[in-house]
Amino acid sequence: MNQRVVLDIYLSAAELQRYYSGDARMVQGRALDGRSVRFPANLLRPMVTREGVNGRFVIEFDAQGKFQSIARLPRV
Repeated sequence: MNQRVVLDIYLSAAELQRYYSGDARMVQGRALDGRSVRFPANLLRPMVTREGVNGRFVIEFDAQGKFQSIARLPRV
């Protein structure tokens, strides 16, 4: 059974540059339910805009913790 975490991500373009240059590889944050979340920064590439990555996202993992999908949730 897959697990889902919902989190708000706010990374500026300058912060993302650290990931692209190799200074940092993992993004760390806290899900809305309080769980600590850590995942590879490259998962965010499809979500990057000129301003960086901003919004609420759902990340899905399988039972072994392997990434399955990421999606931006609509603003309400």
